[in-house]
Amino acid sequence: MFDKQNIIAIGCDHGGFEMKNYLLKTLTNQGFQWFDFGTFSSESVDYPDIIHPLAKAVSDGKYQFGIILCGSGNGVQMVANKYTNVRAALCWDTEQTELTRKHNNANVLSLPGRFIPFERAEEMVKLFLNTEFEGGRHALRVDKISKTL
Repeated sequence: MFDKQNIIAIGCDHGGFEMKNYLLKTLTNQGFQWFDFGTFSSESVDYPDIIHPLAKAVSDGKYQFGIILCGSGNGVQMVANKYTNVRAALCWDTEQTELTRKHNNANVLSLPGRFIPFERAEEMVKLFLNTEFEGGRHALRVDKISKTL
């Protein structure tokens, strides 16, 4: 579960800009703190330029959780998962969101800004921040994610 005293890292490209702004308002209204890595307009940008610094900060432990957005959610997730301690999960609904926290200990939520309603994204973010990792047999699997073969 996320402690509201911590800060959420958030970032997007132009495809997730409107949804990010909506989520920032709802997070603020619910008492959460956040750091916005960008983008700050709907003008076209290259998502790796935004997501690399965010993912590095999460990987380094500066932020407990991150939320990343682009049009499909795929590109930003691919970039974030390049970092050893990042487990970015692309989710489209609440069931996926809950399971990725419980079973995969995801610490970055990737959202498809052009494909889901803003209200669903808000519900998913709340669930993501308030669902605990179950550990146990899942911890053994999660520990294997960063192992090099």
